[in-house]
Amino acid sequence: MHEAAVEHLGKSDKVLARLIRRVGPCRLLPRRNTSPFQALVRSIAHQQLNGTAANTILKRVIAFYPGRKFPAPEDLLATPDERLRGAGLSRAKIAAVKDIAAKTIEGVVPPPRVMAKMPDRELLERLTTIRGVGPWTVEMLLIFKLGRLDVLPATDFGVRKGFAVTYRRRELPTPAELLEHGERWRPYRSIASWYLWRSLDLVN
Repeated sequence: MHEAAVEHLGKSDKVLARLIRRVGPCRLLPRRNTSPFQALVRSIAHQQLNGTAANTILKRVIAFYPGRKFPAPEDLLATPDERLRGAGLSRAKIAAVKDIAAKTIEGVVPPPRVMAKMPDRELLERLTTIRGVGPWTVEMLLIFKLGRLDVLPATDFGVRKGFAVTYRRRELPTPAELLEHGERWRPYRSIASWYLWRSLDLVN
């Protein structure tokens, strides 16, 4: 997978090339079978939590809707806030996921076929009008749902930490420093980010 991207990154950045050799082939695959609504709700659940904790909360929420792999927007809107609180969602996250549900019904969140054709910048501007959805949430959607190859989530702690580990920096890079360095990774900054995330697996 992603052979052209890996070759480009290896030639443009020798330090990243060493990381790529250690990690091996890129296994980043977009989750095309998830809806934009589902992808956004999952991203909200993962904000400021580790993956295990977020997935536990999501499983509790999904269990409220027997026979469904994931609730529909209408289901989520009809669920009392206190029930969602009981599953582990904070009040801020409940407000966010309910606004995502409402905006999906209204059409602010585009259907999959429309979203697939929209430019990154347009999606960023449109989706960040939703409560609780910031640039990071949209960047996760672009990478993991839509499979966009040139996204650098410069505020993401894992990417910044991975950069510090890989480039032997004592302190995390600022988002601006990361973006500046990341210019050499274009047009495959998503793949570079994936490798920086994986670098943390090597030190744990």
